[in-house]
Amino acid sequence: MDITSFFIYCMIATFTPGPTNIVILSTVQNYGAKKTMKYTYGATTGFALLLVISAMLNTILITFIPKILIVMQIIGSIYMFYLAYRIYKMDKSNPNVNQTATFMSGFLMQFLNPKVLLFAMTVIPSFIMPYYNAICAVTLSIIAITLIGFSAFTTWVLFGSIFKEFLQKHNKTVNVIMALALIYAAIMIWT
Repeated sequence: MDITSFFIYCMIATFTPGPTNIVILSTVQNYGAKKTMKYTYGATTGFALLLVISAMLNTILITFIPKILIVMQIIGSIYMFYLAYRIYKMDKSNPNVNQTATFMSGFLMQFLNPKVLLFAMTVIPSFIMPYYNAICAVTLSIIAITLIGFSAFTTWVLFGSIFKEFLQKHNKTVNVIMALALIYAAIMIWT
């Protein structure tokens, strides 16, 4: 296995903006790093579970990918439009309104996030399975990929924490930009 290519692929797929990272940034901006970490732990757990499922069902998924992909595109797009609406309408003065910073919402987001689904369905069969079949090697690979994903999520939490004052000062503008980014991501699923 080409470790460099594998590492670059994992870094690009996890650190670049996507629905999960945008929600993390928005949530840390409005509710702080501590609350956002609950979402991050859920996102990491969901991410790891998707990698495990991909490893276990690799051959079956290849047969059904076209059918699964269209359903996930529809569900994922609808969910991203919903998240965009929630971010746009986010009112910092009413902290009870936000339910996006929960462990469960972070966990579920991974199963509705086309970027994560496509990554999980490609990284295991492309970089791991052709070279390693032993359960121990596959497990270690999944742990390594999960740690890279967790690093990406916490980097977005850190970024949001560092720039929190700026983000809060321009709250409405930032929320509109993040909502538009999610809408763009939802639309790009279909192109």
